[in-house]
Amino acid sequence: MIRTYRNTDQKAVMNIWLQANLKAHSFIAADYWQTHYEEVAGMLSSAELLVAENDGRICGFIGMYNEMIAGLFVDEYYRGKGIGKMLLDTVKQMNSQLYLQVYKKNKRALNFYQRESFSIEKEQQDAASGEIEYVMKWVKKKL
Repeated sequence: MIRTYRNTDQKAVMNIWLQANLKAHSFIAADYWQTHYEEVAGMLSSAELLVAENDGRICGFIGMYNEMIAGLFVDEYYRGKGIGKMLLDTVKQMNSQLYLQVYKKNKRALNFYQRESFSIEKEQQDAASGEIEYVMKWVKKKL
C-alpha cells in the first residue's frame, strides 16, 4: 500500500535512508551519510513523501520537491520486489515530467531509472560528495 508520510514514520524512513545509502553508495565514506542524517531528518517535513507499507511495516519511500525526485529508497529486504517501481509509478501518475539526480557509480539505480524511461540530461559533479552524478528526466507520453 502506498500512502502519505506521517511524522510517526520518521524513524523507519530514516533507517531505510541510511541503510540504503550505505549499501548503494559504498564509493562514498560511511561517515558522509551519518553526518548528514540529522540534516535529512529535518528536511522530511518540507518534502512531499510517500511511503510503501507492507503488513504495517514501511518498506520504502519516495521524496519529492515539485517535479524533482529527491530520493527513492527501499528497505534491503524488499529490494527487487517491485516496491521502487510502485512508488515511482505513483509519482508518474501525478506529474507530467520528473527529474532526479543519480550517482554515475550507482549502476543499479541508473539501470532502474533507464528501464523506467528516464534519460540522462547532463552530467555534473555533486558539490557535497565530489562524485559525478547524472541529472535524469522523464516525460509522460502523450496519448
